[in-house]
Parts: sequence; C-alpha cells; structure tokens
Amino acid sequence: MLFRGAETHARSVLKAISWRTLGTLDTFAISWFMTGRVVIAGSIAGIEVGTKIAWYYLHERVWADIQWGRRR
Repeated sequence: MLFRGAETHARSVLKAISWRTLGTLDTFAISWFMTGRVVIAGSIAGIEVGTKIAWYYLHERVWADIQWGRRR
C-alpha cells in the first residue's frame, strides 16, 4: 500500500503560507538592515515569497510519501 500522507493538500498550503509569512518578514528585516532601503527590502521579500511557498509545498508533499523514519 502506498502511503499518501496524513495531511490534506489544503492543510499543506495553509502551513506553507503561515510559515512563509514569518520567513518573508525575516527576509524583509534582514534585507532592510543590509541595504538600508525599504524599497529594495520589499522587492526582495516580494520575489521570494512566491517561490518559497511553492518549494515548501512540494517539499511537504514529497516527505508525506516517504515511509522512512515513521513509526507504525
């Protein structure tokens, strides 16, 4: 039997969005600190939010199908 994961796609999406919100705020703060420019920091944070949500979602779905390390 192939394990399909314990989470729904909707739950994985919501987790990705909430995690990326925190991550994007962190990216914005670091970028602002490093550049001293709010506009550049906002641009960096804006670009990375979309790509990292997609990568996180895919990462979660792949790991949901991996049996290794699960207790039965």
